Amino acid sequence: MCAYVPTRTEPGSTDLLDAVAEVAGRVLLPITGEPGPLSWVEYSGADGLRPAKYGIREPVGPVLPPESLSDVECMLIPALAVDVRGTRLGRGAGFYDRTLGSVGPQTRLVAIVRDSELVETLPADDHDVPMGWALTPGGGLTQLQRD
Repeated sequence: MCAYVPTRTEPGSTDLLDAVAEVAGRVLLPITGEPGPLSWVEYSGADGLRPAKYGIREPVGPVLPPESLSDVECMLIPALAVDVRGTRLGRGAGFYDRTLGSVGPQTRLVAIVRDSELVETLPADDHDVPMGWALTPGGGLTQLQRD
């Protein structure tokens, strides 16, 4: 499973990561470098996180390339908003847009947003990879209607 370390302004916490790791066994978290596909490091607990670019925290450990995602079953993805069709609005750097092409067809893509950030419609670009699910604090896991 892949997840991310939420910032103070995003839903989620390291408690969520710990719970996911308990269920999934192995959780990969992104590390940022130059703009491009994300590389990944296995989560080893909150003590294994360090401050990084963009005000986020990243795991410390052996770095796995983007191609490591081909067998991932589920990916929890940060979003500013997601619409009911699966269009995701990110922060604009394009790291996830460049990364999602490395996941396999079996990978469940889950956008994590606040309840008010699951919206009716967002503009979509050709490079956008649709999310199959949204996870919100109040609504839980919601399957999205892909076009």
